[in-house]
Amino acid sequence: MIVVTGAAGFIASCLVSRLNAANFNDIVVVDNFAVEKKLPNVRGKKLREYVDRLEFFDWLDQHHEQVEFVFHLGARTDTTEQDYAVLDLLNLNYSKQMWQACVRYQLPLVYASSAATYGDGTLGYSDQDDALLPQLRPLNPYGESKNDFDNWAVQQTEQPYFWAGLKFFNVYGPNEYHKGRMASVIFHAFHQIRQYGNMTLFRSHNPNYIDGGQMRDFVYVKDVVEVCFFLLNHRTQSGIYNLGSGQARTFMDLTLNTFAALGAAPDVRFRDTPEDIRDKYQYFTEADMRKLRSIGYELPFTSLEAGIQDYVQQY
Repeated sequence: MIVVTGAAGFIASCLVSRLNAANFNDIVVVDNFAVEKKLPNVRGKKLREYVDRLEFFDWLDQHHEQVEFVFHLGARTDTTEQDYAVLDLLNLNYSKQMWQACVRYQLPLVYASSAATYGDGTLGYSDQDDALLPQLRPLNPYGESKNDFDNWAVQQTEQPYFWAGLKFFNVYGPNEYHKGRMASVIFHAFHQIRQYGNMTLFRSHNPNYIDGGQMRDFVYVKDVVEVCFFLLNHRTQSGIYNLGSGQARTFMDLTLNTFAALGAAPDVRFRDTPEDIRDKYQYFTEADMRKLRSIGYELPFTSLEAGIQDYVQQY
């Protein structure tokens, strides 16, 4: 039996699809299923059981002997969330509880961290040295909550026999429709181009980057879940791993590729970055992927061009 938390959300629902495709149907999905707009993400999947996130640890106490693996991908993922109490509850303390339960029952654990932990990138984007974790300065409370848990995890003397924290970079792909403002730029580009025939990007407020020249490591969700599937079958070297494509691309690249996938003439416009996120804005991210490669992950990552083409035309 495989447990997937956050299963009605974006990445976790795609992981459930990947598991189903490999004939894993003995899956327990955990989430707040009262959020109806996310429910289409779990409909039609082959599942064993739905468990409310508030009841999960009681459920695990009763069923831990049947559980083979835990993917803990549930979290409050809104990077503009300012309520530290919510982030402490859902991102930090719930994750600590999950860790402790996996230690108690000796269950392997993969959990979601984030590239938001790297802040403005001053210290780079390397996952090789855990000693750097306390020095990272995330730009928002969400990133802080993820970095706080990473720091806590690496300091634990009691650990699951295998664990991996995955620092997701800019993930895009199917099943993110419910995320609103937090959905990927590609999602917004697709809908804006289709509706209005143009795309509006944030203007650069950094003299080192032209408008549209801000760079991110965009990674297709199908690649992300492929790495999760790899870790399910390769439980050897525990630790924190970057999970991006390893190549930064500009927002202009992304936008022009979306126009191309839709067969539309490019019409790109700019507006000021909202003030509430302007000083919390990452202008460049790029995952150093050598650590994941070093443990035997060999599959190529989907190019931005191919990923956008697949996303736009298939979903």
